Amino acid sequence: MASTKEIRVKIRSVESTRKITRAMQMVAASKMRRSQERMRASRPYGEKIRNLAAHMSHSNPEYRHPFLIQRKSVKRIGIIVVSTDKGLCGGMNVNALRLALQEMRRWETEGVEVDVCAIGGRALGFMQRLGANVVSYVTQLGDRPVMEMLLGAVKVILDAYIDGRIDRLSMVYTRFVNTMKQEPVNEQLLPLAGERLGAPEGLWDYIYEPEAQTVIDAAMTRYIEALIHQAIAENMASEQAARMVAMKAASDNAGALIDELTLIYNKNRQAAITREIAEIVGGAAAV
Repeated sequence: MASTKEIRVKIRSVESTRKITRAMQMVAASKMRRSQERMRASRPYGEKIRNLAAHMSHSNPEYRHPFLIQRKSVKRIGIIVVSTDKGLCGGMNVNALRLALQEMRRWETEGVEVDVCAIGGRALGFMQRLGANVVSYVTQLGDRPVMEMLLGAVKVILDAYIDGRIDRLSMVYTRFVNTMKQEPVNEQLLPLAGERLGAPEGLWDYIYEPEAQTVIDAAMTRYIEALIHQAIAENMASEQAARMVAMKAASDNAGALIDELTLIYNKNRQAAITREIAEIVGGAAAV
């Protein structure tokens, strides 16, 4: 049985840990609110460019952007895996990476090769340990999604689709549902399916300047970038919510452990006092 001194050291150690987890919980709660605001602020732009892409896909049949063309066969695919750079956010990263691994295994059993674009340090580390073909990556994104940091890694995988090196592109990330629930999502990005674009309420054509191909190419690229930016914003909001919940659970567990150790300490202390009294009484009786 541990001595009272050892138990006191354990109690102080757990109390220090609880202070840290409480501080991290409050920081995550503050960051979560800001992440949710940024996530909601990006949704109107995503909806507008989605409507624009839907109209473009129906209004100019003489030119079809490569993102809209279904490939006859799938020989190689690309997967964008979005994770966090830091840990201590529960099972969020584990669930997303498990979903990505299932998707990779499913395609590999069909004889399809897989290229990976890793966004976030956890995804990069996991894919490197797995031995996956990581064609591009970006880490250390901070607390807010910055498109300039993402463009390099995203452009590599988009150019591979345009050039025909991959025939399908999907993205795995964590969607923010509410503070207590975040769900991993495997979403097809390319080719753009009809349900993803949506059907416009009315059809009209555009006047393109300088030419239709140039404008449509730029608009469709911005559309895909907006989808990826929105997904990363959702992932960051999910990260802070998951970390807040995980740190609250850690603080509660630390409190329960302190109560248990305090009870053991008091029992040991009382037993030691009782033993000393018995020794004194026994010595007095012997005299």
